[in-house]
Amino acid sequence: MKSHTRHLTMNVPQRMDFVNITAEVAEEIRRSGVKEGLCLVNAMHITASVFINDDEPGLHADYRRWLEELAPFDPSPKRYQHNRTGEDNADAHHKRQIMGREVVVAITDGKLDFGPWEQIFYGEFDGRRPKRVMIKVIGE
Repeated sequence: MKSHTRHLTMNVPQRMDFVNITAEVAEEIRRSGVKEGLCLVNAMHITASVFINDDEPGLHADYRRWLEELAPFDPSPKRYQHNRTGEDNADAHHKRQIMGREVVVAITDGKLDFGPWEQIFYGEFDGRRPKRVMIKVIGE
């Protein structure tokens, strides 16, 4: 069995944004030489996410609005107890919980085995600083 790991550094200038990382993941699968296996893509920070969905701008705008309704940005310590520690990103922790930490995608014949329209995204909810994403490819 082969194993291949790469860490991407994401530095999103906005507080919240979604970045399509499908091409980077596909390139790591190619580099790994794995033809049949699995690929784990993991946000290695508690205010960021990795998820699979359609790369459609209206959908991304809907996500931003929906997430802001569920967990509004409020840096004051009144709404969120976490912000009483001196942090201002409690909403980002909640948004990450909703959108998820990681995805696992099958590799078939050396390629991501996706359904129609599926793409891999990095979701940033407390941006403006470097964060890591791990790509781990295992298989034969």
